[in-house]
Amino acid sequence: MRNLIVIFGILVLNASHSVQAQTSATANFTASATIIQPITITTTSDMNFANIDAKDGGQIILTPESTRLSSGGVVLAGEENLSAATFTISGQTGYTYDISLPDNTYTLTNGIESMVINNFTSSSSNGNLIADESQIIRVGATVNVNPNQTPGFYSTPAPLNVTVNYN
Repeated sequence: MRNLIVIFGILVLNASHSVQAQTSATANFTASATIIQPITITTTSDMNFANIDAKDGGQIILTPESTRLSSGGVVLAGEENLSAATFTISGQTGYTYDISLPDNTYTLTNGIESMVINNFTSSSSNGNLIADESQIIRVGATVNVNPNQTPGFYSTPAPLNVTVNYN
């Protein structure tokens, strides 16, 4: 039961129940995620320095644009099958990625003799933006030809790796 008391024209409510303040509040939210296109890399052509006459040895630089430059006594012969390694990179349009090239010295061997291959370069640009869901990247390198290198077909004993990752 409530008692009403009027003091000097002010109404005062005398309640036997205590007033409680709000001590908690609740809000709602939702969660979401967007799955992007996975990044992939596919080899479309292997690296091939084409025909070389070793003579006094030297270096052959194969550019990412499939152009050869020679130094020393080595002579460039026919260009049959000349090719920088070529890759198609696919992924989410508008995303950028990094490319990791082989960073060591490797060998090309004919089973008996070998030549060193190193200094890998690529045609990738700063930012490596994927446009239209795919991009072509080319990789070149330098092969060091020994003087009087034994004639024959030389290749890497195992595949070399190129890796791409989203930034």
